[in-house]
Amino acid sequence: MGGGHMGWFLLCSSLLFFAVIASSGSLANLPIIAFEDGYTPLFGDHNLAIHRDGKSVHLSLDERTGSGFVSHDLYLHGYFSASIKLPSDYTAGVVVAFYMSNGDMFEKNHDEIDFEFLGNIRGKDWRVQTNVYGNGSTNIGREERCGLWFDPAEDFHQYSILWTDSKIVFFVDDVPIREVIRTESMGGDFPTKPMTLYATIWDASDWATNGGKYRVNYKYAPYIAEFSDLVLHGCAVDPIEHVTKCDSSDQDSEGVPFGITPVQRTKMGNFRLKHMTYSYCYDTVRYKVPPPECVIKPQEAERLRKFDPITFGNGRRHRGKRHHRSRGSQEEAASSF
Repeated sequence: MGGGHMGWFLLCSSLLFFAVIASSGSLANLPIIAFEDGYTPLFGDHNLAIHRDGKSVHLSLDERTGSGFVSHDLYLHGYFSASIKLPSDYTAGVVVAFYMSNGDMFEKNHDEIDFEFLGNIRGKDWRVQTNVYGNGSTNIGREERCGLWFDPAEDFHQYSILWTDSKIVFFVDDVPIREVIRTESMGGDFPTKPMTLYATIWDASDWATNGGKYRVNYKYAPYIAEFSDLVLHGCAVDPIEHVTKCDSSDQDSEGVPFGITPVQRTKMGNFRLKHMTYSYCYDTVRYKVPPPECVIKPQEAERLRKFDPITFGNGRRHRGKRHHRSRGSQEEAASSF
């Protein structure tokens, strides 16, 4: 099949898929699959353990190795999700990743959509980093980092990626925390090629916590990340023929979202004002002029300037006491979105 015809076929197939799920909204009825039905171990040998009759997976990191798993298939667009419980206690230098990539097929022009969970020292919270690459555009980092309104090591929470031909949305439970809209100015920087889904835990001591100041301490190993409620809801693509292997009859699911509802959009705005700690769009040290796809929102800009005047504006850093929110206030925080 020629390149032009292949691209048109894949586009039509993905549009059919999203037409089927366009009326969906609730996260209560996700099409959950068993591990062996959609995934295979990637690395780590015995550091990957399957539980609950194949419906839950534990990934662990110790002095010997990390671990990970990968989807059987490539996908062009879809909804991809997992319920994750992160390691507790001292987790500096540890990174747990839930992401899509085609780096093994396109080494010089790969696409990527990332959820990365960055560990921390005892008493400090996990941080969530999201990122998007298209066509090998690693020279333009599109990272955002945020905190959460709960302790992600205390219980399971659902983390999801919605990827269409026009947007990418990152969800935490039913709250969208980031939306990337495909714009003409992005050019090939928006992911457009089929990707595989990955989940990993690994030692990122060189950069993950305070730029490498705090490293993994294997006294606290093994570090265990638990995955369940696995969802692969998209059109699989044959890696050789680049032909989709799905049809509309098995794609219908009421639990899969197509976009962001008005209520969710309000929640996203409130979340970003309260919990976002970094966005490349506002980084005046890194980018004198924001990348063209950035939409600068005055409230977000002001909050980040107050949080870090050096990175997000011209000023001196002011150090003050940080008040740690008690776990008892988490429900109140979530309900305020």
